[in-house]
Amino acid sequence: MAYAGARLTAAAFRSIGVAASVTPESNGETLELGGLFSSGEECLPHKITLGNFLRICRQPGAKPHEIAFFMPLAPGPCRFGQYAPYLRQVLDEQGLGEVLILSPNSATNYREVGEHGPEMIRTAWLGIVAGDLVTRLLLKTRPYELHAGDTDAVFAQAVETLEQTVARSDLSSGAKAKALAHDMAELRQRFRAIPARYEKGRPFIGVVGEIFCRLNTFSNDDAVRRVEKLGGECWLSDVTEWLWYTDHSRGKDVVRDFGRCSWPAVKHKIRSWVQRRYEHTIMAPLAHDFRGYEEPHDIAEVLADAEPYLPPRGSEGEMTLSVGKSVYLYRKGIDGVIDISPFTCMNGIVSEAVYPALSTDHDNLPIRSLYFDKASTNVDRDIEIFLDLARAYQRRKRHQRVYPDYFK
Repeated sequence: MAYAGARLTAAAFRSIGVAASVTPESNGETLELGGLFSSGEECLPHKITLGNFLRICRQPGAKPHEIAFFMPLAPGPCRFGQYAPYLRQVLDEQGLGEVLILSPNSATNYREVGEHGPEMIRTAWLGIVAGDLVTRLLLKTRPYELHAGDTDAVFAQAVETLEQTVARSDLSSGAKAKALAHDMAELRQRFRAIPARYEKGRPFIGVVGEIFCRLNTFSNDDAVRRVEKLGGECWLSDVTEWLWYTDHSRGKDVVRDFGRCSWPAVKHKIRSWVQRRYEHTIMAPLAHDFRGYEEPHDIAEVLADAEPYLPPRGSEGEMTLSVGKSVYLYRKGIDGVIDISPFTCMNGIVSEAVYPALSTDHDNLPIRSLYFDKASTNVDRDIEIFLDLARAYQRRKRHQRVYPDYFK
């Protein structure tokens, strides 16, 4: 979904001896193949992932028995749960039955990865945390760069640096977390060295929504970059938010099934503690840089913020996170929120239904839902109008943004 996270997850597979790489950059052929082998009623992320996988199978010299696709599963009403079964059906119909599909499930904490599962999952977690952090450095620097392209170039180099560390097979998880922290300290200096003019006042826009569409730049027509070109800066909800949410949900399920003092519940708490410790280790060198950009200390804070609108006990998934995160961002001094979702997405539709009440309760905070199906043509117009509303709100908002010290 997210560029850096995908690259570093592939590196995590390589660290346990599995030859892994990301799918090629999506293009017109992606949409053509995705549309050709789907009914047209599926959501955009399904069309994109299906099209990209089929492109790999059609590459010259592709050998089906040497190909495996990583397509996780998740329970619930979202169509995502049908991606892997549908992909299996299409591959079989195209005579590609030898192609494997690896489908770990969020409900089981992805244990299906196999004998190296725990090691790979720990390494993937380190990579995803590092990928999210370097993406945050990108988004907080690029709007202020003096020379277009400087930040993108440093970001590309940074991802390569992190890849090399994540792919190492000679380090324990703890040692790898420390190595990534060392990388982050170095990368911090690279981003700081980019010529930039950090002036206060840009509209600060939170970006929430369905996880694939908001993170995959191809699916959302690079909406974040469009906001930046029109004078704004974005706070993008990242992958780790979703993983902490699934961890939180898993913890509740364990307590329900086995009891609060059971061994499974204790094991879950220990694993979550280790997970948090690794995250803090990697983040430590960047604490000063992220002043004013602090993520919630615990996902429970986001869920509590969603409670008046979408109680987490009765609604699950991105919709609850999007609503709760919008309230959290309001307190952080955001100037507006954009919800990015695929066309017809249940999460986007439900969120949009409660945003008017949320906005009214929070000083009429501007919130705009954007739906994508790769046929939209007025994204810039919609964003430009929205930024005008954000600027008007900026002049009257009660919660002011906190800036890092290097802003003028």
